[in-house]
Amino acid sequence: MKTLSWILVLGLAMVSSQAEDAAKTRAVSLQDCLQEALAHNLDLQIERITPQISLYNLRGSYAGWDPNFSISGAHNYSLSGGGLDPNTKLPSPASISDSDSFTTGLGGVLPWGTTYDLFGNISEAYGQISTNNFDNARGAIGINLTQPLLKNFLIDGTRFSIAVSKNRLKYSEQGLRGRVMDTVTSVEKAYYDLIAARENVKVQVKALQLADQLRSENKKRVEVGTLAPLDEKQSESQVAARRSDVLSARQVLAASQNALKSLLSDNYRQIHEVELEPTEAMAAPAQIFNVQDSWGKGLTQRPELIQAKLDAERQGIQLKYDRNRIFPELDLTGSYGHSAGGAGIAEFSQGFDQLERGNQPFYSYGARLTVPLNNRAARNSYKASKLANEQILLALKKTEQGILTQIDNAVIGARVSLERVGSTHEARRYAEAALDAEEKKLQNGKSTSFVVLQLQRDLTAARSEEIRALADYNKSLADLARSEGSTLDRRAINVEVK
Repeated sequence: MKTLSWILVLGLAMVSSQAEDAAKTRAVSLQDCLQEALAHNLDLQIERITPQISLYNLRGSYAGWDPNFSISGAHNYSLSGGGLDPNTKLPSPASISDSDSFTTGLGGVLPWGTTYDLFGNISEAYGQISTNNFDNARGAIGINLTQPLLKNFLIDGTRFSIAVSKNRLKYSEQGLRGRVMDTVTSVEKAYYDLIAARENVKVQVKALQLADQLRSENKKRVEVGTLAPLDEKQSESQVAARRSDVLSARQVLAASQNALKSLLSDNYRQIHEVELEPTEAMAAPAQIFNVQDSWGKGLTQRPELIQAKLDAERQGIQLKYDRNRIFPELDLTGSYGHSAGGAGIAEFSQGFDQLERGNQPFYSYGARLTVPLNNRAARNSYKASKLANEQILLALKKTEQGILTQIDNAVIGARVSLERVGSTHEARRYAEAALDAEEKKLQNGKSTSFVVLQLQRDLTAARSEEIRALADYNKSLADLARSEGSTLDRRAINVEVK
């Protein structure tokens, strides 16, 4: 009765615990878990920031086209005494002068590489040289332009930075897609593991009940003298072993609960006391596996492969930029504007009036060629970029080959898992039939307790193996979808980066 009392105490404790935690038990479907993970998973929250950083970097790369505005003003005063010039031996007159000047400018680079500089200046000078007074004003307004035709024509530093930043933004978006796929796959697998762990606890409890039932029956047979005491000891040993299996199964269940909780929440303390109860039962939906179709999906949808292609594209941008650095500088230059000054222009207002009339135009045009005599740095950078480009293309090919291998392995694993579901189902049925027949033989005195105990262990193992096979098959489908890159389509999840 001691063992039976222990089982009753365990059962009452479990019932009491379930009653206390009833308010904390939460029924969840797989879809519920996926929605929770997409909203609260910490890995996803971390990864979501990366595209935002890349977007700010892209916006910052346009700064090379921002114009620069400048304005300045100055006042100058000069007083010099007269005297004898030691060189010419002639008298030098005394002079005094004041001047005010203002200068402004707006310059920058246009998207096609043109450098521009809008300028304006005006000054007024007045004073006395010997006995002669002077007062005049001068000014100019115009624009200077430089257009590169070779170096910096198709690409320059700003356009290179913008192209790379756009590439990295796409790269980070694919990184987020990959992280979402990883999280969804992990949640699916953890959900199936939790179902399997819960079912395995039931199997082990059932095994304990069978072992205790046999122990009770053996004790009665020993008391009436139809069974040897050794058989009773064997059944008691089996009860103790099954009790240990129940405890181990409950430990696995607790670990499976925690694994799923850690994927769903960003506040583990809050969800720690909640018991997740899956509402779905595991099934084994038949599926046709086609390696060629899976390869096609993998080569077009895998975020890792798209990122590898973006790396190759980025290196292509680098190669184009380094090649442009080799070219000599051939620039067209030009300027146009109007000036003010001359006889009768003595005040700022007169200078502004003359600039407005535009009757003193000036312009210039020409070309400038600058050829580096060695250009060693640019030439070697270009050669290094060519080799790096070749290296990245080989890495891309290796990534493609690795993806094909992963998909092939995933398809094989899914097929084998589906076959295991069928075989373990049959094994469990045969084990149930064998135990039932052997128990009837034992009742008729034609078998032994040892054989029945062995068949009970076989049935428990067959039930556990069937549960594991179902979980492994569903997990293999999740792994296959991840290796194909079709996880989001499979679960109707749309990832938009804003």
